[in-house]
Amino acid sequence: MLNCYIAAQRRKRLLAILQYNNLTIVHMNQYIEKHKGELQQTIEFFTKDIAAIRTGRANPAMLDGVMVFAYGAKMPLAQVGNINVIDARCLIVVPWDKNILKEVEKAITEAELGVNPVNEGDKIRLTIPQPTEEDRRERVKKLNEKLEHAKVSVRQMRDKIKEAIELAEGNKEIAEDDKFRFLKEMEEEIKKYSGQLEEMTEKKEKEIMTI
Repeated sequence: MLNCYIAAQRRKRLLAILQYNNLTIVHMNQYIEKHKGELQQTIEFFTKDIAAIRTGRANPAMLDGVMVFAYGAKMPLAQVGNINVIDARCLIVVPWDKNILKEVEKAITEAELGVNPVNEGDKIRLTIPQPTEEDRRERVKKLNEKLEHAKVSVRQMRDKIKEAIELAEGNKEIAEDDKFRFLKEMEEEIKKYSGQLEEMTEKKEKEIMTI
């Protein structure tokens, strides 16, 4: 009888531990997972945003923001033709429908990319000018401005998560020890996203400054 009682008590304590651990995991998922999508969106937006900054080398991404008026509506350039890299300083845009070639040329010109499109009758040729030292430094400045905007978004997500954790502790939904643990885990997660932004910026800066 005694052995059965001891075994039952052990099972009870083990179950309580498992339930507690599961509860804390759920809480953590609620606080961080709730905003992970927004954090990832910040990374994705930043990736596309800095891709448009020219480096002196031909890159189709520089045309991502070009919208072409075709078939009664404005459409992204990539949806109306192929963009090919010919060499380090040359892009060729080949519309699938040659009837919109002039609209493609017009859209690229109006985008003010600092590149003059040359209409060759069946395609558009873009020769990327070699940037000056002043141009490169100006682009790095623009890059760092975009980084700061992205970091602001990450910090805003951090503040939201922190506020939710502190509110939960104030409402007795979690213990004080849990609050401090959750806040520590939050800081570690935010640090990862900030690190990604900084690594991408460093890589892009090297590309811009490389002659």
